[in-house]
Amino acid sequence: MKMVFIGAGSMAEAMIKGIKNAEAFSQDELWVTNRNDKERLQLLTEKYDVKSSYDLSSLLTDAEVIILAVKPKDASDALQAIRPYVKGQLLISVLAGLSIGFIESIIGKAPIARAMPNTSAMIGQSATGLSFNDQILRSQHTLATSIFSAIGSVTHVEESRLDLVTGLSGSGPAYIYYIVEAMEKAASELGEDAMPFIIQTLKGAAHMLESSDQSPEELRKAITSEGGTTEAGIAQLESHHVKDAFAECIKEATDHSGRLRRQFEQAHNI
Repeated sequence: MKMVFIGAGSMAEAMIKGIKNAEAFSQDELWVTNRNDKERLQLLTEKYDVKSSYDLSSLLTDAEVIILAVKPKDASDALQAIRPYVKGQLLISVLAGLSIGFIESIIGKAPIARAMPNTSAMIGQSATGLSFNDQILRSQHTLATSIFSAIGSVTHVEESRLDLVTGLSGSGPAYIYYIVEAMEKAASELGEDAMPFIIQTLKGAAHMLESSDQSPEELRKAITSEGGTTEAGIAQLESHHVKDAFAECIKEATDHSGRLRRQFEQAHNI
């Protein structure tokens, strides 16, 4: 099967690496293109043994899957460029805020899936929300699901819920890395190389959340002894309203995904 990535940024690279490492797709033919960054294409072809080309006709005519992974600001131009060659292939968009309706307004009626993975796809650990339009064939529905299942977990959602998926899990790894930055900074100021401790702590906590039948609140309370060190640390988080800040973070990212979608639609009178 031939799979073509339109766009060669961080999300495309994460998916390419994850797909190449997945047994189900390891032998498939992966191609990638971008607007004009030849050095980036050369890097990806050498690093992941994929192929590249700027000839859209030869790229797309015999492709089964087209994955749109450009920057949002380049989406309209990219869709206009590929429109003559989209003739029944499965088109998957991984762009935040880019609605199926917007894609259809340029491409016309075509089998379209809209996905919101995250960059943990690179290690087969993405959390992906996946939606479809009414042109999707059952075989294409299965194919899209299998692609994202190969790089992590997949949840089928209504398209209206993808803004939340974007704000929560699409951007989510960055929130966790932000916490790790803060933990590492605090430890370094106290004279400790903390990264091994931080990584294992995150892995252990994630496994506990996955395997335990207790809620996050119950797990937290179980290790928060009265008068203990955990209680003292949590008290500082509470005094700085960290829980509220995270809620606002996710809400703002979700709202911004919606704003991006409305900007696209207003710009094209959708």
